[in-house]
Amino acid sequence: MDNLEIQSNDCLLIIDVQNDFCAAGSLAVPDAEAILPFINHLSSQFGTVVLTQDWHPAGHSSFASQHAGKQPFEAIMLPYGEQTLWPDHCVQGSTGSAFHPELQTDSSQLIIRKGFRHDIDSYSAFYENDHTTTTGLSGYLRARAVNRVICVGLALDYCVRFSAIDARREGFEALVLEKGCRGIDLNRSNETARQAMREAGVSLI
Repeated sequence: MDNLEIQSNDCLLIIDVQNDFCAAGSLAVPDAEAILPFINHLSSQFGTVVLTQDWHPAGHSSFASQHAGKQPFEAIMLPYGEQTLWPDHCVQGSTGSAFHPELQTDSSQLIIRKGFRHDIDSYSAFYENDHTTTTGLSGYLRARAVNRVICVGLALDYCVRFSAIDARREGFEALVLEKGCRGIDLNRSNETARQAMREAGVSLI
């Protein structure tokens, strides 16, 4: 692939390629399905492949439906800081929470489920939104001698952004392959995410 030489100590991190983030999903990311062939081609080339899966209980605190008078995409303050409110999505065990049926998952060794605690959301594959509670992914990657985390998936401006930045925070090299990502792009959030990732030392290709 152009500009990327895959190494034995790389991890491909495939973020939230789930039905609710794809066409007809409750929180559909524009053009999400376009990334599937690219990700499927990539996944067969990596020795370490990790999937993340948004996995919310019904009535999760990040759902706008749980806050009277609030609408999706408004922001509120929760004990851990500012939280964007979302449509109900990726409810545990629902069709929306399942991986997209065209996503090739056979090459993956680990699924990180996130956002399963009722009172806290989780964008990053490494930390929940309090930036303190870990998912355990860092320890897993270190045990496998991973040096570099290569991120693809949904959505560029939220879960990809925070996963890549936290990969750097945890001492890994981090790359984001934009061909394998799509963003929601609320109020130019795609460009804000790109700037934040670059400032954290993430390489965007």
